[in-house]
Amino acid sequence: MTKTVRVELAERAYDILIGEGLLARAGELVRPHLKAGRNRVFVVADENVARLHGQRLVDALVAADIKGEMVTVPPGEESKSFAYLDVVLGELIGFGAERDDLIIAFGGGVTGDLTGLAAGLLKRGARFVQIPTTLLAQVDSSVGGKTAINSSAGKNMVGLFHQPVLVLADLDVLDTLPVRERYAGLAEVAKYALIDDPAFFDFLETNAAALSEGHKPSLAEAIRVSCASKARIVAIDETEQAERALLNLGHTFGHALERANAFQPSLLHGEGVAAGMAMAMRYSVKLGLCPGQDAVRAERLLNALGLATRVADLGGGPYRADELLAHMAHDKKARNGQLTLILSRGIGKAYIERSVTLDTLREFLEIETRTAS
Repeated sequence: MTKTVRVELAERAYDILIGEGLLARAGELVRPHLKAGRNRVFVVADENVARLHGQRLVDALVAADIKGEMVTVPPGEESKSFAYLDVVLGELIGFGAERDDLIIAFGGGVTGDLTGLAAGLLKRGARFVQIPTTLLAQVDSSVGGKTAINSSAGKNMVGLFHQPVLVLADLDVLDTLPVRERYAGLAEVAKYALIDDPAFFDFLETNAAALSEGHKPSLAEAIRVSCASKARIVAIDETEQAERALLNLGHTFGHALERANAFQPSLLHGEGVAAGMAMAMRYSVKLGLCPGQDAVRAERLLNALGLATRVADLGGGPYRADELLAHMAHDKKARNGQLTLILSRGIGKAYIERSVTLDTLREFLEIETRTAS
């Protein structure tokens, strides 16, 4: 059974469809979003995804009398760059893509971010559809309209808000997802529970083994709740002026870890976020904000979902306190010498702290990285 979550954004509202067999129906589901007289779409796909699932998408489009042109990009963070943005835009323009055409992002978060940005820039804005193929993208990056590439200044520093017109989260494509990528996606699932949903946290604790093993009914419910949570926050605060910042729980720490590792695949985004959430909880305990048992309980859930919560246990590195602090100081959320962190008063009680001075983090980061050096 297909589950539907609506992102309420007035005239830009859209549906997230969650279920099995959606890729095989992509043509019929996409067709209502084509402009009158159009029967073509342009697909930007991760090379691995194109190899594994590309023919099924093409067949679904053909069955709906839609012609598809495909552009492929390499997997991995290297594709979220000015170089590949230029490649994608060049190929789309070369194919004759116009502002009234529809572009499909077909891949994980990297592909979705890159494609969404390209669509937003193409002739000042073309519409696009997200077909996320990783768990992390299905519960997080494909929803909400954040698009970006990385730059020498940091992760996601160049981007814009550009909402999709439809999101298709097909559970079947997760069958080919490496186990480590599944675990990384579960980090973002846990994030929604830690922000403001203790009941969802209880569900995750109860179903941690099933989720980590890829049990589809459990995943379908976890994806539905996660998307509904994000949709609610995005509808309130689309451009991250207030409440939407809560979705960054763990990300300021996590992005610093990723950048310290030069965005290499030895540390996946979800792995950095998981460690970052645990660090945010521990830092909240250090500040006397969060009960210690809640931080321990959060770490145990993340561990049960297959995720490391200590810097010493992460892949890649080395991770040094001074370097992490420098990266955090350049985070997008830094303002006037102060850093905004998402901290916690307990499970389901995340809040926005806008007045963290960088000096207060130094001792904490030195302790966190001491056993990792």
